Amino acid sequence: MKNLSTIPISILDLARVTEGKTIRQVFENSKELALHVEKLGYNRFWLAEHHSIEGIASAATSVLIGYIAENTSKIRVGSGGIMLPNHAPIVIAEQFGTLVSLYPDRIDLGLGRAPGSDSYTMRALRRDLTSRNDDFGDLIHELLHFFAPPTQDQRVKAIPGAGIDVPIYILGSSLYSAELAARLGRPYAFAGHFAPGLMTQAFQIYRTQFQPSEVLDKPYVMIGVPVIAADTDAEAKFQATSVQQSFLNLIRGTRKLGLSPVEDMDQLWSEREKEQVNSMLGLLVVGGPQKVRWDLDRLIAETGADELIITSDTYEHSKRIESFSYIAQAKKL
Repeated sequence: MKNLSTIPISILDLARVTEGKTIRQVFENSKELALHVEKLGYNRFWLAEHHSIEGIASAATSVLIGYIAENTSKIRVGSGGIMLPNHAPIVIAEQFGTLVSLYPDRIDLGLGRAPGSDSYTMRALRRDLTSRNDDFGDLIHELLHFFAPPTQDQRVKAIPGAGIDVPIYILGSSLYSAELAARLGRPYAFAGHFAPGLMTQAFQIYRTQFQPSEVLDKPYVMIGVPVIAADTDAEAKFQATSVQQSFLNLIRGTRKLGLSPVEDMDQLWSEREKEQVNSMLGLLVVGGPQKVRWDLDRLIAETGADELIITSDTYEHSKRIESFSYIAQAKKL
């Protein structure tokens, strides 16, 4: 029976920028975290593509993946994910062909279709929306074409990239992404860390429609889940208010730097805002090791998850290091 002890746990890093921290310090914190969780036995360290958000510094995702891979030795490093419609597929093939050439058997390519920001930034990224509004599935097929061994008459090649095997994961929070992952026979990672509403239905579609492929013979489900762990339930609840403030600012349209925890969120949000935040953070797990173990075991039992991709966005970097240590402790209980 699957539980926290029997399935892999991994990390999604947003390179969060908090008050008083430089971008360089944020990147150094990501490196320190990657080294720390590598020692703890975490499976992957993924980075997310976001743009024009003051509190997130992972916009140049491929560059940051290289930085983390260069400074670690065993943990898999990848994207959670690259927002493919923002890029020409050949560019992503070249970037990840380069990464795999430098760090063989350690690089993952998770793909999403959202812009990773608001509509204004999307226009800046995609320029002519009429010509870049390709179907996500078509863009993936184009990407796979550039990763395939080149044919003799092929005029445009990804170098490096052509003939390089890069594990590809389909990311999303919709039924469309579930259907696409099933049709392509690829692992499916659901963004439960910020949009869990359609998760159960998406997993049902993915599993029932899954078509075995040359890379995967049966469905493989990954869940993004937010977890704040500490030595006590009370301390974890306090630290979790930083995450709640981030989502409160998101729904207010004021994306700020990470904010320090507060004693009482009811002083900051209305009842309606509280409901919205709690809906977006429906999978949030908060507590000491025993409670984290119980809550994650229940989530795994309910979903049949094959792997968890965990976010733990505390305000202080030291508390984040501790949170992932307590999660690793919970895995051993």
